[in-house]
Amino acid sequence: MAGHGTDEHPHGADRLCEAGDRVYSRAVRRGRVARRDAEPVPCLLELALLHPDPDDMDWLVPTSPQEVMTRLLRGVYDEMSASQRRMGSAVAAFEWYAGLGGQASSSEGVAIRVLDGPSRIQAALDEATAACTTEVLTVQPGGIRREHELSEGLHRALELRGRGVRMRDLYNHVARHGQGLLNYLELMGEAVEARTLDEVIDRLILFDRTVAFIPANADRTMALELRHPALVEYLVTVFERLWRLAIPLTAALPDTGIEGISHREQSIAALLAEGHQDAVIAERLGISVRTCRAHIARLSETLGAASRTQLGVRIAQVGLDGQARPLSAAELGVPEQGSANQGSPTAR
Repeated sequence: MAGHGTDEHPHGADRLCEAGDRVYSRAVRRGRVARRDAEPVPCLLELALLHPDPDDMDWLVPTSPQEVMTRLLRGVYDEMSASQRRMGSAVAAFEWYAGLGGQASSSEGVAIRVLDGPSRIQAALDEATAACTTEVLTVQPGGIRREHELSEGLHRALELRGRGVRMRDLYNHVARHGQGLLNYLELMGEAVEARTLDEVIDRLILFDRTVAFIPANADRTMALELRHPALVEYLVTVFERLWRLAIPLTAALPDTGIEGISHREQSIAALLAEGHQDAVIAERLGISVRTCRAHIARLSETLGAASRTQLGVRIAQVGLDGQARPLSAAELGVPEQGSANQGSPTAR
């Protein structure tokens, strides 16, 4: 979205102009803003941060900050996925041309190196750990972190902590429910700061903003070691944008504003509205397909939907697809849910 906007307002929703910031902030605080007050900032309508109030067309209502954040994250995720595919193609082409020379060249100073097999990946990570002096940035996708997954890299983390290296880790929201991760963070103390998002990009490890590691295939038996300054800087920028949007592990997830619907169910509803299948939604949110379907069943019950088609309609009506003004369950005439559907946003 960062590329949209008028000639006078060449920006995206992630960096509003001063006038746009004032009008959108006022709209969020008051719930709506007069259309005439928004005329000097057409960027807010173009970026879908404001839209007409269906009850009074002379007024505009704001898109919720949570919906804007989700929209931005999807854009970053898609951009990063496309870049990873392009890098994979570039590496394949480079290897083919390199093979034409008939001689093996030294890997020292190579901008992109393919690491084939767990042992080579492990050795490269150990080497980068030994050379690291300042910081490590990681993205850890998937669900709840298993004990053996955390213990695999524990020796590197302890070594880094001993040298005063600071670490920042990004996880899916669902990782909050893993006791192993909580134990790990308690052990590491102030050396590690963790935040979470609905969705994160594929695994990424950055050492001192000079070397990065990303998967090179789906089962992670191959990896790319990246030392090209432009590629590394790009990945650092992606991480920092995700980090600003992420929620500290010590903070509660924001309330959805719709009674009976949890933060995770809001994320599932948005992905359902995009047309994704259950398996894809589960993978992107780091949960099992079974858990995903259980949340979909609860969504259907809360919104009073008797079928998947009707569920899609109800999702749009309450604004969970990011397109309409959110309505409460009471406004839709949905029966008030019992205690089984209540609870804090982090309970699921």
